Amino acid sequence: MLGGILSILAAGMPAASRGRPPRPTRRASRAGYRAVRMIAPPDSAPSPDAPLQGGCLCGAVRFELTAPFVSAGYCHCTHCQRRTGTGSSANGRVPQEGFRLLQGEEQLRSFEPAAGVPKLFCATCGSALFSGDPFADREVAVRLGTLDRDPGIRPQHRQFVDSAAPWEPVPDDGLARHPRSRGL
Repeated sequence: MLGGILSILAAGMPAASRGRPPRPTRRASRAGYRAVRMIAPPDSAPSPDAPLQGGCLCGAVRFELTAPFVSAGYCHCTHCQRRTGTGSSANGRVPQEGFRLLQGEEQLRSFEPAAGVPKLFCATCGSALFSGDPFADREVAVRLGTLDRDPGIRPQHRQFVDSAAPWEPVPDDGLARHPRSRGL
């Protein structure tokens, strides 16, 4: 796994014998191991050189992003509340050409509400993964909580704030607020 996940390497094994230059040591442990950062910085945007992977809870569905997110935000609509069991859903949009499903297409299921776009999830664990059609839409809407590391973007807006759950007030965080859809 890339990014903020640390790899434990034996302290006694010289970097040259692993076929790559030495990496900066983060901390030493009593057991004689040291933690070393992986390839991509934790807050870098996805790119072909530093792809960002993600997936569902059970691991059956895995995907990869190779393009930076074009936007990110919170949705407070009742569909997102019921789909996630939370007050809002954190989502990011990435160009379709920067999306690739690595495994689990047969595990993807879709729920199509009467109003709105299809919601894709894993048939095994139920993890909410995408909105719309990730194979045909111009942009893929990805649930930020499914990513393996920091996506390199922060939410910029809140939409459907008129539908916000009364038990979770919308925070005064300076993000743009839209009473309904942002108009995508």
